[in-house]
Amino acid sequence: MEKNKTLVCKTPGELAYTDETVGPLAADQTLLKIKRIGICGTDLHAFNGSQPYFTYPRVLGHELAAEVVTSSDPNNFKPGATVTVMPYLNCGHCLACRSGKTNCCSAMQVFGVHRDGGMAEYLQVPTRLVINGQGLNLDELALVEPLAIGAHGIQRARVTPGEYVLVIGAGPIGLGAIEFARIAGANVIVMDTNARRLDFCQQKLKVKHIIHALYDNVIELLMEITGGDMPAVVIDATGNLNAINGAFQYMAHGGRFVLIGLQKGDINFSHPEFHKREATLMSSRNATVEDFNQVISAIKNKWVRPLLYITHRCTFGEAADEFQTWLNPENGVIKAMVTV
Repeated sequence: MEKNKTLVCKTPGELAYTDETVGPLAADQTLLKIKRIGICGTDLHAFNGSQPYFTYPRVLGHELAAEVVTSSDPNNFKPGATVTVMPYLNCGHCLACRSGKTNCCSAMQVFGVHRDGGMAEYLQVPTRLVINGQGLNLDELALVEPLAIGAHGIQRARVTPGEYVLVIGAGPIGLGAIEFARIAGANVIVMDTNARRLDFCQQKLKVKHIIHALYDNVIELLMEITGGDMPAVVIDATGNLNAINGAFQYMAHGGRFVLIGLQKGDINFSHPEFHKREATLMSSRNATVEDFNQVISAIKNKWVRPLLYITHRCTFGEAADEFQTWLNPENGVIKAMVTV
């Protein structure tokens, strides 16, 4: 049997390679040879010990591009076919699943979070979670999942053409929200504390309105940009408690606030201020197959150019040493990509 080199996060701050044997193919499963692993905030937060829902040891990695080795559905997934993976293992019978909201299953298991993920040479996954690559290259396929997270947040907000949408946090998940808000016809405003990321949004994504949260008068600028209305939609993609609590004041009356980012603490806001706006607060968790298909279509049509996001690369053998550097904002990481 093939040996499977795997990178395990044993405890916060500690990564180690192990060698295991690839097991036999189980029923309704597909064995994948991992080719690319995108590094996301969840991986980095797990590494530094700040990720909710997490236990150790854990194999990280859920932004994946792979080649099929063998599958329970050989007609649709032939050996050598390039694919990506929906890393959300839902139960199929809870109320959320029965309602089509498989992304927030009550018994959700996410690869790389609740169960071991794809930071390995091989991974066996349920065939129903494998998504055909449809001609996308390996780097693009590894970026479908994070883009789908952003696309789902915009779908939750029901963004309509002409609305002002404020996206707070211009990391990889925020970039997905920015892109799909633009595709929905919104006027996008991006706020961050990282000047490099704001410059990236302005220069590469052609975002017209950027706000530096530390140096700009945020409310004054938002009023100016929106003609006094304030944003109809606020998206948090930071997972930062102070940013989330502060953002309630940025909503227009009748506005929607969508939390894509996740943190461990309690949210606090003024009930009267929230109430008088008749505001809507909602979370956005994971993504659906419809979101994945929307992202793949957007990439194929060149409405989204995800390869622009990749700022750092390394091989699988280098990944353990590189993790710590990706946590340093001074290194300008937007998206790190691991080649297996």
